[in-house]
Amino acid sequence: MDCYTANWNPLGDSAFYRKYELYSMDWDLKEELRDCLVAAAPYGGPIALLRNPWRKEKAASVRPVLEIYSASGMPLASLMWKSGPVVSLGWSAEEELLCVQEDGVVLVYGLHGDFRRHFSMGNEVLQNRVLDARIFHTELGSGVAILTGAHRFTLSANVSDLKLRRMPEVPGLQSAPSCWTTLCRDRVAHILLAVGPDLYLLDHATCSPVTLPGLAPGVSSFLQMAVSFTSRHLALFTDTGYIWMGTASFKEKLCEFNCNIRAPPKQMVWCSRPRSKERAVVVAWERRLMVVGDTPESIQFVLDEDSYLVPELDGVRIFSRTTHEFLHEVPGEALTRAPGDPGQGLLGTTAASFGKCFLDRFPPDSFVRMCQDLRILNAIRDYHIGIPLTYSQYKQLTIQVLLDRLVLRRLYPLAIQICEYLRLPEVQGVSRILAHWACYKVQQKDVSDEDVARAINQKLGDTPGVSYSDIAARAYGCGRTELAIKLLEYEPRSGEQVPLLLKMKRSKLALSKAIESGDTDLVFTVLLHLKNELNRGDFFMTLRNQPMALSLYRQFCKHQELETLKDLYNQDDNHQELGSFHIRASYTAEEHIEGRVAALQKAAEAFNKAKNDFAAKATEDQMRLLRLQRCLEDELGGRFLDLSVHDTVTTLILGGHNKRAEQVARDFRIPDKRLWWLKLTALADLEDWEELEKFSKSKKSPIGYLPFVEICMKQHNKYEAKKYASRVGPEQKVKALLLVGDVAQAADVAIEHRNEAEMSLVLSHCTGATDGATVDKIQRARAQAQKK
Repeated sequence: MDCYTANWNPLGDSAFYRKYELYSMDWDLKEELRDCLVAAAPYGGPIALLRNPWRKEKAASVRPVLEIYSASGMPLASLMWKSGPVVSLGWSAEEELLCVQEDGVVLVYGLHGDFRRHFSMGNEVLQNRVLDARIFHTELGSGVAILTGAHRFTLSANVSDLKLRRMPEVPGLQSAPSCWTTLCRDRVAHILLAVGPDLYLLDHATCSPVTLPGLAPGVSSFLQMAVSFTSRHLALFTDTGYIWMGTASFKEKLCEFNCNIRAPPKQMVWCSRPRSKERAVVVAWERRLMVVGDTPESIQFVLDEDSYLVPELDGVRIFSRTTHEFLHEVPGEALTRAPGDPGQGLLGTTAASFGKCFLDRFPPDSFVRMCQDLRILNAIRDYHIGIPLTYSQYKQLTIQVLLDRLVLRRLYPLAIQICEYLRLPEVQGVSRILAHWACYKVQQKDVSDEDVARAINQKLGDTPGVSYSDIAARAYGCGRTELAIKLLEYEPRSGEQVPLLLKMKRSKLALSKAIESGDTDLVFTVLLHLKNELNRGDFFMTLRNQPMALSLYRQFCKHQELETLKDLYNQDDNHQELGSFHIRASYTAEEHIEGRVAALQKAAEAFNKAKNDFAAKATEDQMRLLRLQRCLEDELGGRFLDLSVHDTVTTLILGGHNKRAEQVARDFRIPDKRLWWLKLTALADLEDWEELEKFSKSKKSPIGYLPFVEICMKQHNKYEAKKYASRVGPEQKVKALLLVGDVAQAADVAIEHRNEAEMSLVLSHCTGATDGATVDKIQRARAQAQKK
């Protein structure tokens, strides 16, 4: 135990702090850290160094070099800086490197030095240049704050959704503040700055003076300030050598420490642990490191070389040219869980594994989870991986974010092993990682498209949750269109294939895929895209090679673009459909009779070309009818247009124009039987019984006289019906007599005809009370017929 606690340093009576080595750095730096711009990401993140920044003593011809390393010193990227002078570096929460230039342009690079994007902090920053900058983190994302040469502040709280805010002017500020920082309160980013002995807090609208409770007198300037990792606490270093520590709301003072050093420190950061009541600040000078808290004592370490502090959730990382260490408060449960050092934690779990055997009903779940977590932490802490997470950091970061960071480092095998070890669902684990691997694979331009597509398909197969279209989109974004097309062949969902093919301007292939899918909406989408992309001739030629697409497009044109439909029929020499098109147009598109007749004339010509004689003749007859109807309207008044031939004749008869009706019937060859029916119906509707009788006697009726009886009875005129019943032929006589209600005479006729069916029909019309004699007569006739 003495050996284990040998490096525990007490701070007061209740707290111990320990500094242990994470890695022996082997990054072969050629310059001191003080000669570089340095940025290190939290949560065991990467380190960025911009060597030879722009300084007066450096030759102008020397180009800076931007280098990115893992926390263990393994090189990740190195590139010659070819842009403008850089003022500050910082890492976003997504581990993207933000490089703030003097002209206010922020360049964003990936973990491996790949350029992502850039954005500007505004024209005012461009005009006044950048004096200083901070990259900070809030609940909204990663932000950038700028101090310009005009001593004004501009910030954006989230670089992913850039919204610039120009902060209010500080009264009397004629030079750069002695120190400043960003402070996040109530989800709003503020600027805290020191001007001599005064402090000011800037929000989007106001500049408010700040008074620190309990600050020792005699302060004429603030030299350094630090905000805790959780933004809840604040520390300020004064020119009197005092360090004031309190809440970020400025309402409460935690403590004040006199370090007896008035020289401004290089860095000052908080060193605290979640759920701990202890509060401490780490201050670094050239060769001295001091840990101070709410006690008169402090912990001091000698620094052998230039060092850089990285605040963490539960401690401070300290790296130099040769070593990378971690300083943290020793927790009370250190012997059992050892959250600071997973290696020692595994020793603790070995002891716990032995001890739990002596406990009854010990639930193993928490013990198993702890073992899994510590094994993962040990795996990622390996020198070649270089992510020195503590247990607290790991739990705060979550396993999904850790997997994302392994993917960013292209450590796909380790990420997959962790997913399988934890038995994560495929969609959240292995599938997602394989998709990222495939997206990286398509960027390898030294491998042929065929080999890359085959390798991706062999590795991914039909893995659930993997979208080949997303991988193809990445390939297209890298300029590898043919590879994208090959990858889309493995995509089973046509709805995912087609949009990307359209984006790649492979519209004809997209049309084939849409037709294969059987999804008409998808086919329509491609057709409309093709229509806008191709000239009309090429578009129609493409449709001719795809019958299904042509049919669907015709349906669309019938409702939306009639002229296009006509052009389609013309190009295909489809005279039959073209004739039908002109027929529809004559009734829907044309209002005047001349236009309608002209459209019908075109239809007749088309039908003649199609050798459809019947349709051509019917169309010509319709033209004649329209012309006749116009003449009738002009001569007689009334409405004739758009009536059929039959309705036209009926209307003439109803109007008393019998001669004109007969002429129309002759002109359009209406058969006599049909004409008699039309005239009979019209005269009965008019109840012109006298004219009807004259008409019936004009010549022998071609339809017989039973219809006269039926029509009269339909008009409830039995008197007129009886006139025609006597003239009905023998075969329909019984039916006519029954219609007019003469059952007795109908019985006599049926007996005379000796027709069993007619006698049965008469019996069905007899009633017992009134027709008893008739019934007896029929029954006797039947009996006599049976005797014979």
